Amino acid sequence: MLPMENADATITSLHGDTPVGPVYRTPPHNTEVEAALLGAILTNNRAFEQVADFLRPDYFYEPVHGRIYETIAKLIERGQVASPLTLKHLFEGDEALAEVGGTEYLYEMATSVISVINAAEYGKTVHDLHLKRSLIGLGEDVVNEAYEGDVDVTASDQIEQAEQRLYDLATTGETERGAISLKDAVTTAVNMAEEAFKRESHVVGITTGLDLLDRKLGGLHPSDLIILAARPSMGKTALATNIAFNSAKSAMQAAQNDPESGEGGVVLFFSLEMSAEQLATRILSERSEIPSDKLRRGEVENDEFTRFVTASQEVHRIPLLIDDTPALSISAVRTRARRAKRQHGGLALVIVDYLQLLQGMPGKRNDNRVQEIGEISRGLKTLAKELEVPVLALSQLSRQVENRDDKRPQLSDLRESGSIEQDADVVMFIYREEYYLEKAEPIIRPEEDQTKFHDRAERWQERINEVRNTASIIIAKQRHGPVGTIDVYFNGALTRFADLDRHHDDADFHG
Repeated sequence: MLPMENADATITSLHGDTPVGPVYRTPPHNTEVEAALLGAILTNNRAFEQVADFLRPDYFYEPVHGRIYETIAKLIERGQVASPLTLKHLFEGDEALAEVGGTEYLYEMATSVISVINAAEYGKTVHDLHLKRSLIGLGEDVVNEAYEGDVDVTASDQIEQAEQRLYDLATTGETERGAISLKDAVTTAVNMAEEAFKRESHVVGITTGLDLLDRKLGGLHPSDLIILAARPSMGKTALATNIAFNSAKSAMQAAQNDPESGEGGVVLFFSLEMSAEQLATRILSERSEIPSDKLRRGEVENDEFTRFVTASQEVHRIPLLIDDTPALSISAVRTRARRAKRQHGGLALVIVDYLQLLQGMPGKRNDNRVQEIGEISRGLKTLAKELEVPVLALSQLSRQVENRDDKRPQLSDLRESGSIEQDADVVMFIYREEYYLEKAEPIIRPEEDQTKFHDRAERWQERINEVRNTASIIIAKQRHGPVGTIDVYFNGALTRFADLDRHHDDADFHG
């Protein structure tokens, strides 16, 4: 084959440098294999079962082959026999078929088949060549779009779109996917139950670091979308950060204890609101038991600095990745999560803080925010199933919580709740009664009796003492288990959530 420098190059004559015409490259195809596959199916309709799951009519290079395949599929799905005889009257007068021999071409394909055993391989070849042609088209589209001067579409947007289309192409008509038998599904379920039984915690999913929450949820399970919602100042980012660290630490230990188990992987934290440095400061504060505001001001004493150094050494080893890129789209999150899984050998958990700060697909204008949130929540659920990892997404609650006497969140308080509640496998809320009690500190009312005010203030003080440094995690929805409420310890200065020990004073608590 003669060398070709570029698509506009010309072929040079063997006898000199005179160009004889422009180079033309035919898209990858094999019409002989397409005909052999159709012939095999026409000879024995059971061969269709080997390719029906992944092969579509538009995968054929020759349009008439695609129409023949589509007609065969319709006849077989109706319970009819697809043969040259039954197809003959359907294609009489078809000009494209006439060009290759008319209806006699149907008989020719069927009679030229040596064996139907290779039907699946023929189908995979047709599928592979279709992907190659699609890849060429995608590459041309990427080049043309890059040349266009649309100021509303940045280079980053185009890269995200290209990565998403590449992934969609890679998973189109995957030949290895399909239904699994009940036997295989039961075996997997038994293995999970056995693994949970062997563990002291009886938790088979990713640990949250909170014993009571792990028991209630059974850990965070692969393919699950977990929504953690709360009003501002309830500590949802603090809890997510605690879970991220504890999960990453547990994954690291699991990989070290049994490298062949396939457990482990990194935790990927998408922080759309806070910077990576702010999250790191929170983690160091929680691990060293030094308030984060003291760390920021540098007001650290000698013994505290020793704890700080020890904590930083521990944190260095933890496989936790933080992506603090603002205004990410759901497709960018999916692309970066797939990339992290590929580059780091696995993902243990994906966390998004928070859902309402994500954007829809780049280049797709959607004036309806409810629909856009629905697209985002479905995208996160798809990501969880696709990568087989739990996805923990933080969410805001509507202000209607503040208008009720009972401030405990409900499912209806989720902003754009319909789609979020529907897509989520678990919905959890954080509620801190201490926060609302502090805002409701009693003041003497006009003409109120001092005794009555004193009694009211005393009851308020007793109640706030009971709930000080505590929080409630309300599990409002769980597909795989019970709902309910658990009480946990919360230290706002250290942004720490931990199991509640009511037998110790706060000063003696060390987590």
